[in-house]
Amino acid sequence: MDSSWYYARFTAPHAKTPTDLAEADYWMNVDQYIGGIEHAILHLLYARFWTRALSACGLIEVTEPFASLFTQGMVTHETYSREDGGRPLWFSPEEVERSGAGAVLKADGLAVEIGKVIKMSKSKKNVVDPDDIIALYGADAVRWFMLSDSPPERDLPWSEAGIEGCARFVQRLWRLVNESAEIARKAPADRPASFSADALALRKAAHGALDKVS
Repeated sequence: MDSSWYYARFTAPHAKTPTDLAEADYWMNVDQYIGGIEHAILHLLYARFWTRALSACGLIEVTEPFASLFTQGMVTHETYSREDGGRPLWFSPEEVERSGAGAVLKADGLAVEIGKVIKMSKSKKNVVDPDDIIALYGADAVRWFMLSDSPPERDLPWSEAGIEGCARFVQRLWRLVNESAEIARKAPADRPASFSADALALRKAAHGALDKVS
């Protein structure tokens, strides 16, 4: 219940009443709602109901809590399983080794069935532990992969090759910045009165890249 009206309470967290009407009127609506598809359907439904209920009780003025909705894509992965007494027995990616077009269980070397690429789910065990990935590749590489490999509104199929490529890119970028910093240490601290042709071309390229990224 509380997760369905906290945004109204946050407008006046120290009020003795559930809301402060003036503060709620000033801060509401929430500008942007972001959530995965299940979250956006279920929580959004509850939140809209509670907002109307609060409005009917005279605790807030608005009847809709959110001005804009963005439904993000989900991180997906293929599944691995075997039949066990007529029911699927699921295995995590770290328990499985890909072998050509198939896959085998590391524990016994026997084949497992490769299933569809679906949303990561604890029940299907097709999850990759983010702590393990961050420990191996670093948080920057993980962020880069998730932001660069797929638009945020689409699903992102998890790929070991993709994260490895992003890790190599981050390392190249890190080396470039460090090498440039070493060279820059020898340069005078004051901005030059004029730039050489090469320096000016580099400066324009850097500013153009910054503008596109921004």
